[in-house]
Amino acid sequence: RHLDRPDVDPGGEHLRPELRCPPPPGPVCPAPAHETAPPARKTPEEQSPGQLLNRIPTNCSTEPRPIAQQNLGQWFNRVMEYVRRVVDDYLDELLPHLPAVALEGAKGVGKTSTAQQRAATVLRLLDPGQRQTIAADPTVIRHLPKPLLLDEWQLEPALWNHVREAVDEDPSGNQFLLAGSAGPTRGIRMHSGAGRVVRMVLRPMILSERHRISPTVSLKDLLRGDAVVEGQISLSLSDYVDEILCSGFPAFQGLPERAVRIQLESYLARAVDHDLPEGGFLFRRPAALRAWLTAYAAATSTTTSYSRILDAATPGEDEKPSRNTVTSYREALERLFLLDPLPAWVPSLSPLKRLVAAPKHHLVDPALAAHLIGATKDSLLYGPESTFLGALFESLATLCVRVMAQSAEATTGHLRTKGGEHEIDLMVEGRDRRVVGVEVKLASIITDRDVRHLHWLKQELGERVTDLVVLTTGPHAFRRADGIAVVPLGLLAP
Repeated sequence: RHLDRPDVDPGGEHLRPELRCPPPPGPVCPAPAHETAPPARKTPEEQSPGQLLNRIPTNCSTEPRPIAQQNLGQWFNRVMEYVRRVVDDYLDELLPHLPAVALEGAKGVGKTSTAQQRAATVLRLLDPGQRQTIAADPTVIRHLPKPLLLDEWQLEPALWNHVREAVDEDPSGNQFLLAGSAGPTRGIRMHSGAGRVVRMVLRPMILSERHRISPTVSLKDLLRGDAVVEGQISLSLSDYVDEILCSGFPAFQGLPERAVRIQLESYLARAVDHDLPEGGFLFRRPAALRAWLTAYAAATSTTTSYSRILDAATPGEDEKPSRNTVTSYREALERLFLLDPLPAWVPSLSPLKRLVAAPKHHLVDPALAAHLIGATKDSLLYGPESTFLGALFESLATLCVRVMAQSAEATTGHLRTKGGEHEIDLMVEGRDRRVVGVEVKLASIITDRDVRHLHWLKQELGERVTDLVVLTTGPHAFRRADGIAVVPLGLLAP
């Protein structure tokens, strides 16, 4: 799993020129040898579905190709052993019964690799040939072997409706997988897909996916109220800082520190300079958007108002971006799944009143937040950014809990009273409306003061609370005398 990849440029998207996919050896439909000129060919619109099927390049199948003919995602998947994700068990259970599943998430989180594990046919819309074929006749997807993966489907938004129509005609399971790293281009209207296409979010790798460790405390058991809380782990505070900085993007795993920094910078630059314009978001001052994103990163794990974030992004400037422009920033970055705000928990049938409705700010990966503010391991442990470490650790914990909660069919939010008297970092609510309250503490030793808000929550919600948890950087999982579970983040399991 620990491989250096000098053949990949810092953008993580393209191979060096000498390793790029060579052109095909001849035309897609070569002319007979005795002909001196190719015959007139029909336009894509004039061809039958069968003819169009024949024009789909052979690389739409799952047969291995030489590394030089594979893109980064394919190359990475072939060279490196696929590491099962939390979502894999969820997909394996549900796909036989669901006709279409859309895997959504930021670029580089592993959507394509995860979907390929269960696809019989793969169509990559980043491939110009395959995209042209699909654009000419999207109904061709009905005739390909299933399950069919449509990778980066948002590049041809019409595919969504064609999948929906195909599912209407045949609702049997395990037909379509759609992987998308952005929403459709701005301004395009589509059917929601409700009742036909099930959406699942894939986020960066969590701790148990990055390491071959055996977590011992199950979130599902905590939601049922019968969790066994025990176990020991050797991860230290320094190790958790490493995990924050090294990122959860699969392709970054095992890279040296400098290479990770270059990859993160290139990831952000490509998002601003390429992905946003491609999606229809054109900003006159990209540097202003980058400054706003940096200020947003500095507000990680807080409910800081957007007006204060704007002020922090434009100190001393008289002409600040308008409110509409800032709203466009947020819309654009959420479209790329770069922003991953944690919504406020909205209780139903609850005595709790006067709760804050604002979301907590998070980027899709805490490593991006750390990179944007220029944090290093030393500065987080001993230097000026040490006060920011707690926010980054909470962001890492939030990432882990959200991934696990999705597999348990639970939702995740945060709770804060309007006066700030009480705050619960994470509220995990199961299908039965029962909840687990979670506090995140950077310390390895938990005091009575650290759990006072959890006691308040239990007093307010009573039997609706199935368990109370403090996630820490300590080595041991145990229950305190008051029944609250103290769990190292590395020992939390789905």
